[in-house]
Amino acid sequence: MSSSNIPPNLLPSAPASPPTPAPSPTPHQRVPDWSTAAEHEDTQVRNIRMLFSEMNDGEKQRLLAELLNLCNSHQLAFVHDFVSPMLKKDPFTYLPNELCLRILTFIDDPTTLARSSQVSKRWRELVSDDMAWKSLCEKHAYRRLSNESIQPRPRVIDPAATPTRSSYAGPASLSHLRDFQKSALAGATSSEPDLRTQSLDRGRPARPSRKKPKAPLSYKSHFKQRYMVETAWRSGGKMESRQLTPEQGVVTSLHLTEKWIVVALDNAKIHVFDSDGSHQKTLQGHVMGVWAMVPWDDILVSGGCDRDVRIWNLETGQGIHTLRGHTSTVRCLKMSDQNTAVSGSRDTTLRVWDIQRGVCKHVLIGHQASVRCLEIHGDLVVSGSYDTTARIWSISEGKCLRTLTGHYSQIYAIAFDGKRIATGSLDTSVRIWDPTDGRCMAVLQGHTSLVGQLQMRGDTLVTGGSDGSVRVWSLETNQAIHRLAAHDNSVTSLQFDDSRIVSGGSDGRVKVWDLKRGTLVRELSQPAEAVWRVVIEEEKAVVMASRGQKTIMEVWSFSPPDEDEEYRSSSPVSLPDHNMSDYRSSTEAARRPASYHDASHTLDGNDVVMSDK
Repeated sequence: MSSSNIPPNLLPSAPASPPTPAPSPTPHQRVPDWSTAAEHEDTQVRNIRMLFSEMNDGEKQRLLAELLNLCNSHQLAFVHDFVSPMLKKDPFTYLPNELCLRILTFIDDPTTLARSSQVSKRWRELVSDDMAWKSLCEKHAYRRLSNESIQPRPRVIDPAATPTRSSYAGPASLSHLRDFQKSALAGATSSEPDLRTQSLDRGRPARPSRKKPKAPLSYKSHFKQRYMVETAWRSGGKMESRQLTPEQGVVTSLHLTEKWIVVALDNAKIHVFDSDGSHQKTLQGHVMGVWAMVPWDDILVSGGCDRDVRIWNLETGQGIHTLRGHTSTVRCLKMSDQNTAVSGSRDTTLRVWDIQRGVCKHVLIGHQASVRCLEIHGDLVVSGSYDTTARIWSISEGKCLRTLTGHYSQIYAIAFDGKRIATGSLDTSVRIWDPTDGRCMAVLQGHTSLVGQLQMRGDTLVTGGSDGSVRVWSLETNQAIHRLAAHDNSVTSLQFDDSRIVSGGSDGRVKVWDLKRGTLVRELSQPAEAVWRVVIEEEKAVVMASRGQKTIMEVWSFSPPDEDEEYRSSSPVSLPDHNMSDYRSSTEAARRPASYHDASHTLDGNDVVMSDK
């Protein structure tokens, strides 16, 4: 009998809603147990089952409809609970792997993706595949993994330098990830210091250094690490503070490399720390304040008020060369390669040095006032001067190629990525130049005082001024994206990466900002009397500040904890489980002293902006 022949009065009516929501089906639901039924009841059920199996589809539907019409709400709720699990099917059980993985790539929330691995073994296998986590890495701007060979020498750069010259390899590069899989403790060793080397830690026992475990080679493990680092930057991290000098000293330059933290002061001393912040040696040789320096591997080039340019071996603390020729303070220094350094001086000249042989290759003459800043890209060096001009020079030929005119006052900061030049001036403006023809492409207005901090990265420019503001500009439109009221006084330090901006000010505060949203993420450390310099890399930040009339160094680590389970690519990530929650809990102890990890990226900055006398 077909369903179309059923009289209307026999069709099932809509069942009444159950008085309470039916409970969710559980794995423990079973076929009803008839063991307690009487003998005649069991026989009747068998007969009904046999008759039902012999009916066609239409007859079965009619019988079911009649039976359901006879049921009360509690019986209908039982039918609902019994039937619902039978109608639910896991699509991942039937769909091919390619489609299942494609579906998982649309999950934007890492916690949801991680929890989905607990649904079933099938889901666990799918979530363990790298495709979904690769998509999440891209959505969160964690760069994709790369199989490119690793260059053995880390490159130390200025924050304003182009990413192509930067050792900042991004969160997903193997140069960063290869340090993540094993952890080992090794006793710190040191050679006998040079007679002119003093250690502030001489009386302290050698502290074991912690090496990062080897890198995971899956997007899944990589995403978890980057997620934990970002979480630490936003609300955690470990900080260790130490007094740099017993006397008050102005920090004029600060650099962070894979092996060293190097600090220059206006008292003629250069302090060298390992990457954990343990003092190794003090370089003494300058007789007046050190105002510029730049490291390259284990070589350091420094210059200061005594007009000398000195070459040091950071490993031994020995001076290699003393280069003389400038007739006034050496105000800025950069290196174009491991053999060539360029210095700018208040004597209005730049000099190109061969640091291996210890000789001057070229004297670049053209500026009419002090050379305040310079930046290098390839064979070109761009210098900014108090004569209101910037000049483009050829390093190999030792001659001026172009003069950039347009500013109305002294130039204090410069950035150059090979495609564009940005200059910041006392006239409150920032100008963008084309290095190929010297044409001014844009004038960025907005600051109300000296623009002394610049960093350029791709199509983004970030500037800081003595008006306390930080501005984020698009170099595609030459318009301001964000205007940040960052500090109550001058911005003394500024650096940004793909995710964040870190600014330090003479108001004694260090602030972390979200680059894309332009919002304040947190303040790093407690307020000080003044912040001299801040440098950051992906998992570390170093802050030089004046606190309690003392020069203090704070080393912040944002590295994830070393747990072998986190780096097994064969097991799924469990971000919402105990590993992640334990890590979040550990970040609450952010201000307690803790040990530090070595770092694989380097970023450094320009000298602090101060008045020239």
